[in-house]
Amino acid sequence: MKIGIVTLPFVWNYGGILQTYALQVVLRKLGHEALTINRNSKINVPLKMKILSFGKRFLLRYVLQKKVVVRTWPRKNEIEKLRQHTDRFIKEHVKVTHLLKDEAGFQQLEKYGFKAYVCGSDQVWRPRYSPSIENHFLGFLPEDSKAKRIAFAASFGVDHWEYSKNQTAVCSKLAKKYNAISVREDSGVALCIKHLGVEARQVLDPTLLIPKEEYIALVEKDKTPKLDGSLLNYVLDQSPEKKKMIAAIAKELGLKTVSTMPKSDFAKVGKKGLNDCIFPPVTNWIRGFMDAEFVITDSFHGTAFSIIFNKPFISVGNAKRGVTRFSSLLNALGLEDRLVTDPGNDLLSLAKKKIDFEAVNTKLAEKQEEAFAFLRNALDEA
Repeated sequence: MKIGIVTLPFVWNYGGILQTYALQVVLRKLGHEALTINRNSKINVPLKMKILSFGKRFLLRYVLQKKVVVRTWPRKNEIEKLRQHTDRFIKEHVKVTHLLKDEAGFQQLEKYGFKAYVCGSDQVWRPRYSPSIENHFLGFLPEDSKAKRIAFAASFGVDHWEYSKNQTAVCSKLAKKYNAISVREDSGVALCIKHLGVEARQVLDPTLLIPKEEYIALVEKDKTPKLDGSLLNYVLDQSPEKKKMIAAIAKELGLKTVSTMPKSDFAKVGKKGLNDCIFPPVTNWIRGFMDAEFVITDSFHGTAFSIIFNKPFISVGNAKRGVTRFSSLLNALGLEDRLVTDPGNDLLSLAKKKIDFEAVNTKLAEKQEEAFAFLRNALDEA
């Protein structure tokens, strides 16, 4: 069966890219052909914000003599350079449709003859991350469409309702047209019932459905060298407290820290530091988990890959990005004690506490079978 995958637009987010890749792999294993709907991920900065930001930084730099960059957002050619490696991975490993330049482009998908659409995974049902939330509920399909409608590991990102009254009304109506709905977090099951009026199953993120050997094969094919360090620091939102925690744990464990992120952030260094802002290859990111002896992360997919590679880890919950994403996964696998919300606490005892990965892998295998069974049943009925 030919399937269209609706997910967030591609950027340079490793987890977002790998969940799409993984979902395609899973669907191929089930005997289907899948294409991810390729959407424009242009960074649109409102003109008013540009003017205010430019004015503020101009004042700081040229009047108050502060060292700040004047432009904090990358232009098109700069974006292409920043994501050159992540784009290469997508080109080589993810099958996509033609590029939809805007949300109206969804109307052009009829030519592919998709017999089913799978919406997911990642935070596809979180309004702040979705250009048009209605399209993530397959609102672009005509009323008489016979295509199967499936949500797989769709995430709201948080455990509370963020939709407007109008969005709730529209998406509730569309959700009721789905043939099968699964969500990534247990809190998502409750949100579906309360606000959308539909039943849902909880399943694993697709990255957790692929054995580590298949990720290792990607690294070996790319001939990605071993990283210089074994305490992986994959922290998206750095803070003095987190840096202090990482340094303390590295010292306690006698490990050298290593990061798979760019050296600098464009918003802080501007175009003069562009080369230091390029995102390393996806296989470099995977290699970080392969080689790690310990992982510290505030990322959902950083947590997922720590589990995939059976690496001891600490996950730092991020309320802004959504803590329920972490707690739901970790609770399901008996790893709830690996989640911390205050990086300022003394975590050295937790860092030295061993994880019973034999027990974790047993629970993971059960959850994997549940996820495959959900997809088989949903697609076999098409």
